[in-house]
Amino acid sequence: MIMNTCENKQGIKVRIAEFSDLDDIYKLDVATFAMPWSKKALNYDILENDNAFVIVAEYEDKFAGYADIWIVMDEADLNSIAVSINFRRKGIGDAIMIAMTEMLASNGVETINLEVRVSNVPAIRLYKKYGFKECGVRPGYYLDNGEDALIMKRETVDYARQ
Repeated sequence: MIMNTCENKQGIKVRIAEFSDLDDIYKLDVATFAMPWSKKALNYDILENDNAFVIVAEYEDKFAGYADIWIVMDEADLNSIAVSINFRRKGIGDAIMIAMTEMLASNGVETINLEVRVSNVPAIRLYKKYGFKECGVRPGYYLDNGEDALIMKRETVDYARQ
């Protein structure tokens, strides 16, 4: 069972998403990504998908960001992570990454995988900060512009020893 809430020293609260978060998550997804998830897909992950969990970050009791993660056995895929433009540079991305990795590790997840646009340098920096390593490229992965995706992986067992 995924723990429900984490709160850090900066007052950023990260918790499991609820149906009432759907509109905020969807609006942020549309504002952030060239190829956003549908509202129906996000709703499915929040309410029905037993292999998914969606977490929400709040800053000063306001929606600030989210992450959508799928878990299969001892591996997880980070599908998306986004921070509202109004809350960037306040540690929200860090809080989401820390809470996500703690939640996953406490549930036996040993590997976290993701794809990120090769041009998304800020995201790549964030992922590297939290132990993700580059392990390949998916050429032409993004259908909107044919951009390559950098494949990154974090072994939670190895990272815990560092």
